[in-house]
Amino acid sequence: MTSIVLPEFLSWVVHITLGCYAAAMVISLFRLFVGPSSQDRILAADFIYNIAMLVILVLGIRYSSAMYFEVALLIAIFGFVSSTAMAKFLLRGEVIE
Repeated sequence: MTSIVLPEFLSWVVHITLGCYAAAMVISLFRLFVGPSSQDRILAADFIYNIAMLVILVLGIRYSSAMYFEVALLIAIFGFVSSTAMAKFLLRGEVIE
């Protein structure tokens, strides 16, 4: 009986989690477009990358596929590199020295 209840429970948890991530992404997109300063916009973009990575991880758990985890790793790497480049551009005015 627990083998039947667990996948249904996991399905509900995945849907609730994706809904929470969607709400967080909407709030973050608002901060990205309306943010009062450039630092707020960079932080919102970095947060959007993190949420996208988490959504991909939840979908990987849902569909039991290792491919999603590799995609999440790529998103994490590109998110880190891009937020570092944007922060360096704000500090120095150039990315490549």
